[in-house]
Amino acid sequence: MTTLSALIVGHGRMGQLIESLAPHYGIQITGVVTSRTARSDLARSRFPRLDVIFEFTAASAFVENLAALCDLGAPLVVGTTGWSEHHETAVRAAVERAGIAGVFAANFSVGATVLEAVAVRTATLIADHGDYGAFLHEAHHAGKRDAPSGTAKAILAAIERAGYLQRLDVSVTRAGHLPGIHTVGFDGPSETITLTHTVRDRATFARGALHAGRWVQGKQGWFTMRDVLGIE
Repeated sequence: MTTLSALIVGHGRMGQLIESLAPHYGIQITGVVTSRTARSDLARSRFPRLDVIFEFTAASAFVENLAALCDLGAPLVVGTTGWSEHHETAVRAAVERAGIAGVFAANFSVGATVLEAVAVRTATLIADHGDYGAFLHEAHHAGKRDAPSGTAKAILAAIERAGYLQRLDVSVTRAGHLPGIHTVGFDGPSETITLTHTVRDRATFARGALHAGRWVQGKQGWFTMRDVLGIE
């Protein structure tokens, strides 16, 4: 396995997990840039050879650093959330102009990606039965700021893109140290369908991101974890 040279932008919990697990994926971390100093530190002269960039900061930092990230010329693996609603068109255009690839996901775990795909399929199958009500509940640790989570928003958006137009009720819990639980349900007069993904270890997110970092080599364009996992 060829060793890849990687840069981590954002050294919070995800950045630290990626750094610790990278050697198991044949990835060498050659630089770490914090979210606060990223714009001034993302000079191509500092990182002349990169195979992949892992970006896990905050929405404002990602948008501010986008041009500098693209100038580095390496594929991006972006887990930062909260920017897509207003900036997705600009981000897509920047990636295309730079001729690079990017894997963008609110959640890099295999299970969450499968949950989204199964929830979409279930919604399309149940859509013609108007007597079913749909709901999504997500629970995270007390310190998580965004609510609903980026994962929940991604699931909702995927269901809507699939043509499910009925109301989908959303609820949120922020308590304790919960690493992440997402449940999508469809409730009928006499039965309930529930689909749940529970995270027991945050390392699953880092493993997914590292897998994406290897998968994206030699590609160009915009990708998601469904592309990485071959889920249509």
